[in-house]
Amino acid sequence: MRAVLLDVVDYKTTFAREEKMGAPGRDLTPEERKIKRKARKECHLRSARRLLEALKKNSGIYVKLGQHVAAVQVLPSEWTQTMRPLQDQCFPTPLDDIDDMLHQDFGLGLDDLFSDFDPHPIGVASLAQVHRAVDKRTGRPVAVKVQHADLQDFARVDMATVNVAINLVKYIFPEFEFGWLGEEMNQMLPLEMDFRHEAENSARCRREFSHLTGKTSLYLPEVLWAERRCLVMEFIEGARVDNLRYLKDHHIDRNQVSQELSRIFSQMVYINGHFHADPHHGNLLVRARAPNSTSPFNFDVCLLDHGQYFDIPDDLRVNYARFWLSLIKSSSVKTTAERKKYAKLVGNIDDEMYPILESAITGRINMSDPSSDNDGAVGRPSSLLDQRHMSDNDLSKLRNAMLEREGLIVSIFELLRTVPKRLLMILKLSDLQRSLDQSLATTHGQSRIYVIIARYCAEAVWQADKLDFRRSLRTDGFSLRLFSSYISSFLSYVYWETSFGMAERAMDMRARWVKMTMWLHGLTRGGLSAAEDEMAGLVL
Repeated sequence: MRAVLLDVVDYKTTFAREEKMGAPGRDLTPEERKIKRKARKECHLRSARRLLEALKKNSGIYVKLGQHVAAVQVLPSEWTQTMRPLQDQCFPTPLDDIDDMLHQDFGLGLDDLFSDFDPHPIGVASLAQVHRAVDKRTGRPVAVKVQHADLQDFARVDMATVNVAINLVKYIFPEFEFGWLGEEMNQMLPLEMDFRHEAENSARCRREFSHLTGKTSLYLPEVLWAERRCLVMEFIEGARVDNLRYLKDHHIDRNQVSQELSRIFSQMVYINGHFHADPHHGNLLVRARAPNSTSPFNFDVCLLDHGQYFDIPDDLRVNYARFWLSLIKSSSVKTTAERKKYAKLVGNIDDEMYPILESAITGRINMSDPSSDNDGAVGRPSSLLDQRHMSDNDLSKLRNAMLEREGLIVSIFELLRTVPKRLLMILKLSDLQRSLDQSLATTHGQSRIYVIIARYCAEAVWQADKLDFRRSLRTDGFSLRLFSSYISSFLSYVYWETSFGMAERAMDMRARWVKMTMWLHGLTRGGLSAAEDEMAGLVL
């Protein structure tokens, strides 16, 4: 709480100094804007560092809070970059405390349950840690996830403290709305702290993908048993999904890995309506295809940590899919009206807020930057297929726009406050897909993953249209108007499928050509070994 109060005072002081800058009614000079931008950046950095130390000191859910802040990329980079170390900076619980906790929960200790238990965790997160062990009953190698022993004791008080801090910030800065963050933690934390809920999510996900056997690379580790604070599952040998060296050594195509990740999460969001809400890099492993695997590729994508899942109402799921398809279309007056219509339906977004939502979804900037040349416009694509990776220049312009336009960052907080929480989680998932595609150093271009998402959107819309047709046929009977609507929907689906199929083939051909040119460049630079490394993305 002390860090929050100091941050509030710091911001209040900085804003008060800004108000004294320049004469009333006069625009700031370029030099004054530069001074103002520098002062805000320094205030952001001081405040973020101050809060980081407090979160690290208190650990537990406070670290979880910082991880959420780090994931909101529209916040000032001084905040997101400062909080990023919390993704990997968690301290393990001593082995004796784990043994005591297991005795408290069900009267058995580590020696009773496991014939071998590695005392050094292979992963430590804010709520739990994972150890490699051998199950005493079956003799199988297992991964044992155990909750930090003192988490339950302090969770209620910690959450109350977080809520008080969020309400304090809201009271002093009404325009900076962090209530969405508190609501998310209040809702999800109790579920994440019960590992039986995680086991149920894993089982449901397995059922929802069962009809895709032989068509997907997704693999979910088998859960042997789960209790409230301990979960035992099959141990997976593999590497982080973005480990390019591992992919090269096992002859795994990184483009295919990125595409499979997009298919997996698109299936969850647009078809199943039930999706993993925390699939960061550490929760995704890739391995060479196991002997009993049904993957159509030479690899499996293993999804871990099923503590956070969200259900999406059908109307939100389908309307969001329609919104995505409208973003694929080239810009026109009709298309813009269609986009804004579905933005209103999925997020209650008005015309003023629409550019912020579009930027959050596409990962591209759709706003003005006062510091840019000429009219200040930042390169805006006409559709999602007219995309590049966000450049450093674009990112810099976005940061400057946020610093110089008071209304912009307020609009971002307003967006976070007003849109459905499910939509916020979908946006977070979209950010992850873009991030993974970049970290895999793919050669197919960012539009490739958008095409995959769009194909699933087209499938979701077609399934919804067929369902509506059958319902109308049962209730109202057959009519030419109903039949015409059905044919129109079918032709639209065929058009999308054909267009996306052609686009995918063209992009994949280009990706192979880019890889070949990389190989040739590496060969001339350093021989066969250098050629293979460059083609694998190991040489930038």
